[in-house]
Amino acid sequence: MNKNIQNLAGISVKPVRRVIGLMSGTSFDGLDIALCEFRGSGLGTDIKVNNFVTRDYNSDFKEDLKSVFAKKFADLEKITLLNAVIGSYYAELILECLDEWGISPSDVDLIASHGQTIFHAPKHQHRMSGYPNATLQIGDADHIAMKTGIITLSDFRQKHIAAGGEGAPLAVYGDYLIFSSATENRIMLNIGGIANFTFLPSAHSTGFFSSDVGPGNTLMDQFVQLKYPGRYYDENAAIASAGTVNTDLLKALLDHPFYKAEFPKTTGPELFSLDYLNDAMRRSTQHNLSNEDIMATLAMFSAKGIIQAIIESVKGRGEFEIYMSGGGMYNPLMVSYIEQHFGRKLKFTSDLGINPDAKEAVLFALLANEAVAGGNTPFGDRPGVPTVSMGKISFPQ
Repeated sequence: MNKNIQNLAGISVKPVRRVIGLMSGTSFDGLDIALCEFRGSGLGTDIKVNNFVTRDYNSDFKEDLKSVFAKKFADLEKITLLNAVIGSYYAELILECLDEWGISPSDVDLIASHGQTIFHAPKHQHRMSGYPNATLQIGDADHIAMKTGIITLSDFRQKHIAAGGEGAPLAVYGDYLIFSSATENRIMLNIGGIANFTFLPSAHSTGFFSSDVGPGNTLMDQFVQLKYPGRYYDENAAIASAGTVNTDLLKALLDHPFYKAEFPKTTGPELFSLDYLNDAMRRSTQHNLSNEDIMATLAMFSAKGIIQAIIESVKGRGEFEIYMSGGGMYNPLMVSYIEQHFGRKLKFTSDLGINPDAKEAVLFALLANEAVAGGNTPFGDRPGVPTVSMGKISFPQ
């Protein structure tokens, strides 16, 4: 037997597996690195997050990522080079963290790398006859495995697409296994570049699902980067809080077939771009708004997409709680819009034992644990949640 296969088989039956989860989102703020311990799998999973950190990207690296992100026409040579560069960079960051934590790479069983999304193309968005749902993440995992000496799983979204999904959101798998409650209906709301949520009815009952709901931070971030060079986001919603929501522009922003489509659905910055904003401004004849008013309206736009999705998902389901994660939870204006509508304070996944900043990195660590040691939990026959093991395996030798 190949010694890599033998090693993987041994990991699969260990009572405790140490897995590093990696996540880099569409906001390009940095790499989330979570070192997790897993006991068991499926609904019997016990997880402990031992260490977590976000390594910020420098401005040059962010600009490199932006140069190939969400563009129909991009530099193919640059994409090819970044595929290797990102993998090697991730490996360096992992080794730095392990050294700081006093942990040897040989004491880590697996790495789970999401990679860097550069294009997301569901059929409902590209509308090209004969072409399937598709998505692309770069940051080659062979470079991670070779440089760290740790078996690495990556490219999780491709199996989801191959099994009939859209490649996103994948949070439903981790949400269902970690956060389901016997007594409480829960909305697990992640506000990243794109906002998504998982609805978890109590007692593991039928009807759970996950879906994108529209922009989270992406349009606001893009607008800030255009109008305020050197800034990447609206810290503490300072710009937006100085403005006023423009109802005509808001109505035009919400007037898109995506918001009428059934759950589950996915989207990305490929649709919700500055071109989308400019078109909405043209259709609403709102050409002379201040930056502050535009930002206030974009914050409300993101909030409205989230509110509408939650209302639809919990219709007739009784009481529920909302638990947040993702960078958007730090936008006090957008969060206040949501809280005002529902008349309650939103909670955080930390209330359930998982650092909300670490949640997505933990999710991919969990998917790796399932691929190697689990894969026996049936998720039923529901759209967007195929029962599959996800993650391609890269050996270190």
